[in-house]
Amino acid sequence: MTAITYLDTTLRDGSHALDHDLSTDLVRQVSGDLARAGVRYVEVGHGAGLGGSSLLMGKSTASDTDLLDAAADADVVLTTLLVPGFGTLEELQVAVEHGVRAVRVATHVTEADVGLQHLTAARDLGLMAIGFLMMAHSAPPDVIAEQAAMMEDAGAQVVYLADSAGNMLGDDVRARVSAVRRRVGCELGLHMHNNLGVAITNSLAGVEEGVTWIDGSLGGLGAGAGNTPAEVLAVVLQRLGLQTGIDADVLMDSAEDVVRPQMKHPQVIDRESLIIGDAGVYSSFLGKAQKLGKEYGVAPRELLLEAGRMNAVAGQEDLLEDFAVAIARRRTTSPSATGPAAATAW
Repeated sequence: MTAITYLDTTLRDGSHALDHDLSTDLVRQVSGDLARAGVRYVEVGHGAGLGGSSLLMGKSTASDTDLLDAAADADVVLTTLLVPGFGTLEELQVAVEHGVRAVRVATHVTEADVGLQHLTAARDLGLMAIGFLMMAHSAPPDVIAEQAAMMEDAGAQVVYLADSAGNMLGDDVRARVSAVRRRVGCELGLHMHNNLGVAITNSLAGVEEGVTWIDGSLGGLGAGAGNTPAEVLAVVLQRLGLQTGIDADVLMDSAEDVVRPQMKHPQVIDRESLIIGDAGVYSSFLGKAQKLGKEYGVAPRELLLEAGRMNAVAGQEDLLEDFAVAIARRRTTSPSATGPAAATAW
């Protein structure tokens, strides 16, 4: 019987869906619930990881250390995300002092080299080191396998493929996982977004190819249409006879009674989330596209489609404002624009 290690991202990826208004009370409650459910790995922090709180990525209402401290009493392996360029090794050292025992070093899928020193440093600090290749839909399987091998050589004990745009279908997952499996000996993980409604089936496709680590979030709380919903995943894995050691009832209760009341909007596949998945845009672009759409009178879908055409990646969210300004300017200067209504029509 295959054993699956579940890693919960409610308190990290979920930060995006909460506009980074992640309270220490919520972290304390959810981390405790996850521990009671038997979840071992719980990722905590700003959606963009250590050092991610910024005007570009969104300001947090609580600091990294406050969030980590809020989860410190839970009987879990406290995990954090580090994106080189946002977070630093110094911030990782501070995180260790606040209870972190595992770190996921995240890079764009073709840029593993920028995170190699961070993986090595994580091992030197006694942490579980996990490689995290973002936007995995955007590179062919052989390229991803090469990048994963680089991370393994630098000390990664697990390498994740992250479908950051929620763009992949089952065959896309199978091709990438099988290519990586043939190249590396470490464990493999999948981080899915649900923009096309296939996060669960994609996770299972990965398991069929040898994935043993799966991410999810309570209620699906996360960027875009959200992540793989943890409580659904737990029930499906249980039905398939896959060992997780997780009490699905506790996850259901926490998702329903604790997490959903905190959501700013339901985690549904609305038109912008669907466009993100179809166009292959980083899921965290959604919130900024919606805000800029209101500010400039531009349909968020136009901004997201332009980001897709430009192959924008994490850290380039500021491009959305450039797109919004250009689109609004074209409308106000077009001969067909006859007034304010024409400039703001969707």
